[in-house]
Amino acid sequence: MDFMKLVEDRIREAQKNGEFENLPGFGKPLPDDELANIPEDLRMAYRLMRNAGFSPEEASIKKELMTIEDLIRKGKSELNQDELKNQLNESMLRYNQLLSKKRVKTNSSVFKNYEQKIERKFLK
Repeated sequence: MDFMKLVEDRIREAQKNGEFENLPGFGKPLPDDELANIPEDLRMAYRLMRNAGFSPEEASIKKELMTIEDLIRKGKSELNQDELKNQLNESMLRYNQLLSKKRVKTNSSVFKNYEQKIERKFLK
């Protein structure tokens, strides 16, 4: 017997027996999709990231950090460098606070090395 047919048969049988009628939320509308404003082709990626514990706010701050680091490397003015380093420190503080709320340890050198490789791969 085909597995999908077996599953469908069991679901139909459970429906006939009323086994789904006492579930929480029965008869109520589904909650609004929190990702409804995200383009449809990106929603699955956002859901995967969210389920893995990665928030869009983290991605935004990480991208900001990488941009500031690039500006520091390419900058020539000392005054501008100091301002950029202050921005970098503030962004790093925000990022670490965000991760500490999630109880992610970022002090490990192995974690930092792996994190940098992932960032280079996905945030380009």
